[in-house]
Amino acid sequence: MSVRGIRFGQNKMAEKRKELIELHWGEDLAALPLWDRRVDNGFSTVPRTLPYICRVLEHFAEKGKPLTQTYIALWCRMSDEGLIEIREKDALAYEAGFSGSRAVTTWASRMKVLAQAGFIDCRSGLSGDFHYTLMLHPLKVIKGKFEGNSQNDDFRKLVSRMSDVGASWE
Repeated sequence: MSVRGIRFGQNKMAEKRKELIELHWGEDLAALPLWDRRVDNGFSTVPRTLPYICRVLEHFAEKGKPLTQTYIALWCRMSDEGLIEIREKDALAYEAGFSGSRAVTTWASRMKVLAQAGFIDCRSGLSGDFHYTLMLHPLKVIKGKFEGNSQNDDFRKLVSRMSDVGASWE
C-alpha cells in the first residue's frame, strides 16, 4: 500500500473514532479534559506495542530485578531523535521507581542490563557512563534476539499485537 493510501486509511479511522466519541459522550465531551498530542506539550509518542515490548524485555532481567520501569522512564525522556541526555541520575532513578541511598546504584545496574541486552547504547559524559543514551528500535532488537525462537509466548503475543496495529520489524 502506498503512503498516500495509508494516510487515507488513517484519516478515515480517525474520523470514525471522532464519530464514536461524539456518539457516546455528546454534550459531556466539552467538559472533559482530553489530551491531544498535536496541541499539548510535554508528552512523548510511544509505540502501541510498548506493553508487549516490556513483557519481552523482562526475559533479559535478572530474577527480582525488573527492567520495565527503567525503560519507561528513559522512553519518557527520549527526544524524537532517540537521545536522552542524563544530567541528573537521581531524577532518573526516582522516575524508575528507586529511592533511598542505593537508588542511583540500583538504577545504574538496570541501565547496564538494558545496554548489554542491546536496547540502549550509551556514551559517557560529565554525569557518568550513561550521560548520552540512545534508545534503539526495540522491535529490531527483539527480532534479532528471538530470530529462530518464535516459540516464546511473549514474543508471539508481540508479533500478534504488531499485526493488529500495523507495526513492522523495519
